[in-house]
Amino acid sequence: MGSLCIDFVGGVVQIVDAQDAFKDFYLKRYSGRRLLWINTLGHCVLRGRFEKGDKEFSVSVFQAVVLLQFNNADKLTYREIAERTGIEEQELKRTLLSLSVAKIRVLRKHPHSREVGVEDEFSFNNSFTNRLYRIKINNIQLKESKEEKNSTHQRVQQDRQVQIDAAVVRIMKTRRTLQHNQLVAELYKQLKFPMTPQDIKKRIESLIERDYLERAEDSPGTYNYLA
Repeated sequence: MGSLCIDFVGGVVQIVDAQDAFKDFYLKRYSGRRLLWINTLGHCVLRGRFEKGDKEFSVSVFQAVVLLQFNNADKLTYREIAERTGIEEQELKRTLLSLSVAKIRVLRKHPHSREVGVEDEFSFNNSFTNRLYRIKINNIQLKESKEEKNSTHQRVQQDRQVQIDAAVVRIMKTRRTLQHNQLVAELYKQLKFPMTPQDIKKRIESLIERDYLERAEDSPGTYNYLA
């Protein structure tokens, strides 16, 4: 069979060993610094040997970990790959689809579909060809489920609430006293995401309840900074 190899590592354990070796080198050279690996932002260069010639691939760390499993196996199920790599379910499905059903198909998926089942099989595509020698394999975005979309929407809303709160406090700390319409106008200048007057009113009410602001006694439409 064909094989995928990497110049300085041969599998998951070797990737970790390579990271540890570089970490030791880096920290000896730059004392007092901290090195943090963010695997979702990393990439590797793999060399693949196919029946019609070698190719070089620029891939993500997760793609590299998956492809290296096929150095010692012709065919693996999703379940086997998951057990061998320990990659989180959604990330692993996204990675496998990017390697088997997207534009660059280094793996073959059985059955050939955009859904991944636990017993689906993946095999090394020894007949892979491409006019380029150096090839970048992009990842793909999975379609979010209704629950995932709702969860994402909730996280976005929570982040925006925090940003509105912080902006209100920042403005009021500087200005000390502002009318409602003036405060709203300042918020629209500073914050670039969509928000309604009702959204702003709710955040102001929350800040009043938490004793960051108070309504002026002689003018309910005016706020005073407290904290």
